Amino acid sequence: MKIIHFADLHLGIENYGRIDPATGFSSRLTDFLSAFDELVDFALAEKADLVLFCGDAYKTREPTQTQQREFARRINRLATAGIPVFLLTGNHDMPNAVGHATATEIFDTLAVKNVYVANRPDIFKIPTPGGAIQVVSLPWLRRSALLTREDTKNLNLEQVTRMMQEALTQVIASQAADLDPSLPAILAAHVLVGDAKVGRGSESLMSIGQEPAVLLSNIALPAFDYVALGHIHKRQVLSENPPVVYAGSLERVDFGEENDEKGFYVVHILTDANHGKRQVSFKFHPVNARRFLTVNVTLDAEESNPTAAVLTAIAGQKDKARDAIVRLNISLPSSLEGQLRNNEIRDALKETHNFTIAREIQREIRLRLGSRPAEDITPLDALKAYLESQQMPPERQKVLLEYGERLIQGTDI
Repeated sequence: MKIIHFADLHLGIENYGRIDPATGFSSRLTDFLSAFDELVDFALAEKADLVLFCGDAYKTREPTQTQQREFARRINRLATAGIPVFLLTGNHDMPNAVGHATATEIFDTLAVKNVYVANRPDIFKIPTPGGAIQVVSLPWLRRSALLTREDTKNLNLEQVTRMMQEALTQVIASQAADLDPSLPAILAAHVLVGDAKVGRGSESLMSIGQEPAVLLSNIALPAFDYVALGHIHKRQVLSENPPVVYAGSLERVDFGEENDEKGFYVVHILTDANHGKRQVSFKFHPVNARRFLTVNVTLDAEESNPTAAVLTAIAGQKDKARDAIVRLNISLPSSLEGQLRNNEIRDALKETHNFTIAREIQREIRLRLGSRPAEDITPLDALKAYLESQQMPPERQKVLLEYGERLIQGTDI
């Protein structure tokens, strides 16, 4: 049985993009759709038995009609080819108000053949070309879905979070106990696992720490042949037996993911006909995600031609910069600030997909000596102010002041 595992598509992210005049789309929407197309083409060519999506189809909880149409087109390509598609609800797919429909619920409402939508914990028995498989769903769950108001009455945030963690653990254990051991089983979850490494970009600004996390030991249960995770953008394998895997986001979102390889996992489940044991293997398959590139340039005050130095640094990254999203960071002293020829620098970046230029000006640090006139400041006071500005330890300041006083008074050291 061959299964495609991916997550965190986030259609609608358009930062660092531009409008394509031919389609009217943001070029970044095209990037995300192109990565999705690579996955769909691979699944069709390899005749996958199941495509497993672990949440966050869109950037926002209220995607545009265009975003929904483009997502549905690709899901339809898979479903009409006879490949079952499992769609798990992530936190970005949840409606703003309780009772409203989720972003992927339309597939369930229309009873689209070969598409399974999981908005709540459940066990799905899915027929595939390779045989039946059980998928345990753990979508993103709000506090109201796990706890009642009475449960959380008079509790602080930490206590409520702990109760939610315990509730999630109980949900997983309960579903695992109801599985048929004769059939392969996968846990599909959009959740934070405590051992996971969070990316450095916008993802690190999420309210991780205020959301419940499950322990790896409570999710890596022997009842599961494979644990497919979504929610964290950085792909990673948390356990080998059973495999517990974050597929990561399908396309780079920002510079925090500059060095992350993007793609999806191909999972093989093989049943031993003689002993009934199942063997599981999995492999990461990269996609051609848009490249992000940071170019750092540090200029010294002695630099005679600062623009040429910047252009040389850009030329050294020419191949990587072409069609990439580039940020150029220039650190320079204030004396060179007016000597950069901006038009030439911008022209050197014209083959990038998008670029930003940031300057860090190194300004001379002036000691604050208060409102006293300079002629009223004694050499010893000036030395003391300087040492304090260097944030030296008090013991070190004391020693240096003693030596300084001797030098100023002409006393032998």
